[in-house]
Amino acid sequence: MQPLPKRLVLDTATDYLYGALFEGTHCLAHVYQKGDHNHSETLMPEVERLFKEVNWQADALNEVIVGIGPGSYTGVRIGVVIAKMLGFCLPIDVWTSSSLALLASGAQKGPVTAFIDARRGMAFAGVYTVDEGRLVCIEKDRYRPSPNFKEDPTPLEQSKPDPRKLFGTPLLKKVEDIHRLEPIYLRQTEAEAQLAKRGRKA
Repeated sequence: MQPLPKRLVLDTATDYLYGALFEGTHCLAHVYQKGDHNHSETLMPEVERLFKEVNWQADALNEVIVGIGPGSYTGVRIGVVIAKMLGFCLPIDVWTSSSLALLASGAQKGPVTAFIDARRGMAFAGVYTVDEGRLVCIEKDRYRPSPNFKEDPTPLEQSKPDPRKLFGTPLLKKVEDIHRLEPIYLRQTEAEAQLAKRGRKA
């Protein structure tokens, strides 16, 4: 019998920092806490605390699963950078997930419209449901007007992820080249918008 895979799951795309250690489908330790725009300061100390809690060394890991957005520009990058570092240095497999899928995985049933506030009446949102304990995407993530209860299936802005609903599904994608791993933003950054604006003027 093969040993169960040891996994670290990370997501930093929302106001809530999520990290968890799994052995197979069993969650051994996790953190889910609201931040104050300080994920860059708290992520690594929390990950180190999780390893100490389960008495693992980093080289015990077999894979990392990371939410790659959409979400906060700075927040998304923090989780992706840590995943790239671990994937390259150990080296181990890295898998990616939509951060909205991780958010939706906390729902007990569906459909739900997982969304992250993008300000000015806009949001990053995707529609998901749960089928026999596995998460299924109904409508792909996109940048759109903020969901509302009259028009969208059960808007969901906060929920502790349950990555087990993603294990073994197409919602997890293996990274083939760790150096090419990048976040998904679904919209231009302010700097990109300014550059594009200048280009049009030229």
